Amino acid sequence: MNVTNEPALVRDRFYPRSRQTVGAARQFAAATLDAWDVVGRLDDVLLCVSELATNALLHGVPPGRGYRLRLLRFGGVVRVEVHDSGGGRPRIGGRSDDAECGRGLLLVAAVADRWGVGLRSPGKTVWCELDVP
Repeated sequence: MNVTNEPALVRDRFYPRSRQTVGAARQFAAATLDAWDVVGRLDDVLLCVSELATNALLHGVPPGRGYRLRLLRFGGVVRVEVHDSGGGRPRIGGRSDDAECGRGLLLVAAVADRWGVGLRSPGKTVWCELDVP
């Protein structure tokens, strides 16, 4: 992850299982990037936050639980992590053109410079990294 000797800046927040939290997660990310003076690729980071948070809510957060959004800044990189306690391993799936869902990770893969999934107990962390000026 952090291949520089520079310490990472880290901010995180926990959200309950509710679709209304996606907007709050975007606002938290925007405020964090503003505090870190990150202006480049703001829209890309916010899109990734939206998609990863939505995926956690739809596929990774069991009833009665929530998800954690963690933002890290090290060197010229912003890393977005969404931690949930659900099972399964997210992947980009083949979707038809008329499907109403299933494009979240496809968008993240297209916008982010790197992305992946890490296992944790319980659940997983879905992350992406964006190189920022």
